Amino acid sequence: MGRDIIADLITSIRNGDVNKKRRVRIISTNITESIVKILLREGFIENVRKHQESNKYFLVLTLRHKKTRKAIYRTRTVFKRISRPGLRIYSNYQRIPKILGGMGIVILSTSRGIITDREARLEKIGGEILCYIW
Repeated sequence: MGRDIIADLITSIRNGDVNKKRRVRIISTNITESIVKILLREGFIENVRKHQESNKYFLVLTLRHKKTRKAIYRTRTVFKRISRPGLRIYSNYQRIPKILGGMGIVILSTSRGIITDREARLEKIGGEILCYIW
């Protein structure tokens, strides 16, 4: 039975955000590192560092929280997993959805690696839609 690494990443970040955690630890793989680099570049997380424990590598993410007047923390990031192991969703570059009119991002797995929807439209390539983030 295989594990859905992307769903584990999304769930860990979402749970850390809801429970007001400052740091979240996830298993390091090539896919998770690519997605975390996109999240860091787009400003959804503050910092990433790689940590090793007994021959296993982990990524330690520093989450970004926004302070408001009513509450100290507010859940800021919404993740939605689209393609999953039981049902793969593919799209060409013309039909990649725009999340919140371009405010959110779509993460795709393409032949050129894991990229955002903006990069896929510029390079005119489609692929598997992994998740929506806003």
